[in-house]
Amino acid sequence: MRVVAVIPAYNESDTIGEVIAETRDHVDRVVVVDDGSSDGTAAIAREHGATVVEHVFNTGVGGAVRTGYQYAIQHDYDFVLQIDGDGQHDPEYIPALLAEAEDNDMVIASRYLNESFQEYSLVRKLGITFFTKTVNVLGGVDITDVTSGFRVYRVSALEEILHRSDKHWAVEQTLEAAKKNQRITEVSIEMPTREEGESQFTLDTFVLYPFRMLNVILRVLAFR
Repeated sequence: MRVVAVIPAYNESDTIGEVIAETRDHVDRVVVVDDGSSDGTAAIAREHGATVVEHVFNTGVGGAVRTGYQYAIQHDYDFVLQIDGDGQHDPEYIPALLAEAEDNDMVIASRYLNESFQEYSLVRKLGITFFTKTVNVLGGVDITDVTSGFRVYRVSALEEILHRSDKHWAVEQTLEAAKKNQRITEVSIEMPTREEGESQFTLDTFVLYPFRMLNVILRVLAFR
């Protein structure tokens, strides 16, 4: 099976090189989507052998991964691995995710099948739990970590669930996959809190979760 790794990156010059080097051992090609970085991320990625697609301005993780997905579809890959460029996702777990992908359409690395989620802030844990329970109820699935960005998709299935919003893309895609009866599974993978940059989970964003979730739900139900 042909596998492409997609790494969304925004000002990840301190970590992107090592992530690429370790990821290349497990996939056929590494594609870095440089989301408007200003710190040389794109140049470092090229130096380490990655194919780089550059956004003129920052769109957010949702926009960056969508560009990567479109690359995978256009170049006829069988599977697309998504991994962050900040070092939070350990490439040594890639073989475990790919092994499960052979019989599934979506494989999610879960922090909630082990103890690593306990390192996260209360607000972040509440946000993950809120989204996950909502998707489980509406999608009729039983997953534990819907917001995880460490994933593998079967490209033929991914074509049916390309997200339209740059916010909460993981929730939208997972719910839509569930509604389409795609095969979804999880693998227990430890993910410590990121050492570089800032998390998207803040008190302000948590307050907006119910409103954003309603938008995601209506969008999925309207277009499925």
